[in-house]
Formats: sequence, C-alpha cells, structure tokens
Amino acid sequence: MNRIALPLLLAAVLLAGCEREERHFEAERLNTGPNESAVRNSVNQPGMALSGFVKPPAANISMYDDNAFAVNEGKRLYRWYNCNGCHANGGGSYGPSLMDSEWRYGSDPASLYETITQGRPNGMPSFGGHIPEDQVWKIVAYVRSMGGGLRSDVAPSRSDSLYPGKPENFRSPQPAIQKGDSRAEQSMEVR
Repeated sequence: MNRIALPLLLAAVLLAGCEREERHFEAERLNTGPNESAVRNSVNQPGMALSGFVKPPAANISMYDDNAFAVNEGKRLYRWYNCNGCHANGGGSYGPSLMDSEWRYGSDPASLYETITQGRPNGMPSFGGHIPEDQVWKIVAYVRSMGGGLRSDVAPSRSDSLYPGKPENFRSPQPAIQKGDSRAEQSMEVR
C-alpha cells in the first residue's frame, strides 16, 4: 500500500507546485465605466473614424500589473498595433519616450488608459473602440513595464528583435506620476 501511496502523493505535490501563474484567455474583469462618457481628445484614429465617446477607466489600477503572461501579451499587442512606429520600441521617436517617468499626461494606469483610448492633442490617435478594452489594459501593463513601473519578475525579459534599451525587468523602478502632478509639468517645460 505504501509503495503506491507514496508515488501518488509525490506526483500530486509536484503537479500542485508546477502552476506558475494562471493564464486567463478571456477578460477577468473590466476596469471601465458603465457608459461611454469620455470625449476623444484627438481627431486622429486608426482605420475608419468612429464618432461618439469612449469608456473611461473605472479605477486607477491595472489588473495585469502582476501577470507576466498578460504583460507579454501587451508587448506583442504593442508591436502588433504599431505603437513602436511612433514610440520606437519605447525609446521615443515621433512620439515621446516611454522609458522614463517624465510624462506630460501621467504614467499611472488610468492616465495611460485614457491616453490610448481618448488620444492626446497634436499626435496620439484615439484608439477607443478600435482596440478591445482588455487589450488596452494589457498594453498599459507593458508600457508601465518599459518605464520600470512593474516588478522585475513580471516584466518581460527580452524579445527576439533589436531593442534599444535594457530588458524591462532590468530597469530601475520609476514612480507613477498622475496627471496634474507639478513635477511632471515642470520637467516637460524644461524639454
């Protein structure tokens, strides 16, 4: 009896310890308001222009900040939606750099979500309605990892393409700055 029970117990313990993290392929929960009440700040939109408003974030949290799989999905979506076309893999080109904490509109999750969905004047297109909300939150988590806003065990370590900076999990942590923070506004005036 012990010869059978011990291997079964050992197998059960090993299988229980193998789960690194859960991978949800559908949205766990949505972090958006109940109705479309946020205005688009940019007339630029990818593809066919949509009229009307977009949904604002319900809370200033990103539900994917502790999920490495979702952050890697955000990295894939960042490239898929050609964000690197303007932000040059986070280093900045036509669009601003995403690898520091000096952001005009804030680097907290709600500000990033608003920037992606509502757009910003004079440049950033409004992707609200063009990208599913769950994918926007994954991109938010990845963008936060580029600036050192996530733990190093969650941030993606490398990709199979050229990359201008250190891997996301080797960057020094940066504090999230909410929009309206005077330090962010002062640093943008210096630039």
